[in-house]
Amino acid sequence: MGENGFSFYLNSFGEVILPVIIVFLSICIGFIIRKIIFMYLGRWAAKTKTEVDDIIISAVKGPFIIWFLMIGIFLGLKFSLVQENIVEVIDRVLMCLGIFSVTMVFSTIATRMIKSYGTRFESAFPVTSLTQNIARILIFSIGILILLNSLGVSIAPILATLGVGGLAVALALQDTLSNLFAGVHLSIAKQIKVGDYIKLSSGEEGYVSDITWRSTKIKMLSNNVVLIPNDALLKLVVVNYHLPENELAVLVDLGVHYDSDLKKVEEVTIEVARDVMKSVQGGIPGFEPFIRYHTLGDFSINFSVIMRGKEFVDQYLIKHEFIKRLQERYKKENIIIPYPIRAINYTQEKSVNGRQCL
Repeated sequence: MGENGFSFYLNSFGEVILPVIIVFLSICIGFIIRKIIFMYLGRWAAKTKTEVDDIIISAVKGPFIIWFLMIGIFLGLKFSLVQENIVEVIDRVLMCLGIFSVTMVFSTIATRMIKSYGTRFESAFPVTSLTQNIARILIFSIGILILLNSLGVSIAPILATLGVGGLAVALALQDTLSNLFAGVHLSIAKQIKVGDYIKLSSGEEGYVSDITWRSTKIKMLSNNVVLIPNDALLKLVVVNYHLPENELAVLVDLGVHYDSDLKKVEEVTIEVARDVMKSVQGGIPGFEPFIRYHTLGDFSINFSVIMRGKEFVDQYLIKHEFIKRLQERYKKENIIIPYPIRAINYTQEKSVNGRQCL
C-alpha cells in the first residue's frame, strides 16, 4: 500500500469509521447501563410505598437510550474530520433535542404525579384534563424559554411582544378564554369535581367525567355524554348529589287504608326497610330507617319511608327491592294499600224549568 493509499485509509477511518464506532459503542453502553441501573432501581422502587420513584423511573427509561445516542453523535463528531461549522450546527441541534427530551420527561412526570396523587388528595388538587394540560403548557413554556436562551435569543423582547399580542388575542378570543377561566374556576372551587353526580337547572343530569379547557363532560345514566360550556355551567343552578357527602336519603311515599293499625304498619314497614338496608347493595347497614305520617289523603293515610343509600344511583335498586318486599309483606299482614276512590253523588238537586226536584 502506497503512502497516498495509507493516508486515504486514515482519512476515511477518521471521517467515517471511527465516528460510527463511537456512536455504536455509545448505544451499546447505553443499553447495558440502562439494563443494570433500571433493574436495581426497579427492585428498590418496588420496596417503597410512594409512587414518585416509579413515575420518575418510567419517565426516564424511555429517552435514556436516545440520550446515549446523542452523546455518541457528539463524541463522534469531535473525533471526525467534518468541517467545524457543520459540527457547530449539529451540536446546536443535539442541544435542542436534549432540552426538548428533558422537557418531555418533566412534562410526563408532572402529569402522572397530578393523576396519581390528585386522585388521593382530590380535595386539595383536582384531577381533570384542564389541570394536566395547564401543567404541560407551563413546563413546555419554560422549556422553550430555556431553549431560546441557550440559542442566544433574547427573551425580554419576546415576553414584551407576547404581552402586547396577548391583549389582542384576548379580545379576539373572548368566548374561548371565558370558558378557559371558567374551567379553571370550576377546578379550583371544587364545588363540581370529576365523579360527582349533578343535576342542572336546564334538565341534564349525570356524572361529571371531565373538565376540559372549553367544556365540562357529563355522562348521563343513558350512557350518553353531554358537553356543557364551562362559562354556561357557571350560570346554571346545579344540584350536586355528592356534596357535602356521597350518602343521601332515599324516600319512598306510600299510603295505607284508613282502617289500618298505624302502629303495626310502622313496625312492619321499618322491619322491611331495615332488611333492605342490610341486604341490598348500596344500602347503609348501620342506618336505622324510619317513617313519618304526613297526610290524611282522599282515600289513604299517606306517609314517607326514609332510608339511606351510599350514592345517588343506589337509590334505584333500594327502592326496587323495598317496594317488592314490602308488597309481599303487606299481603301476609293484611295491610291494604287502597286504590284511588271516587264517590259520585246522585242526590244533588237539579233545576228543571225553574222547579226544584230530586
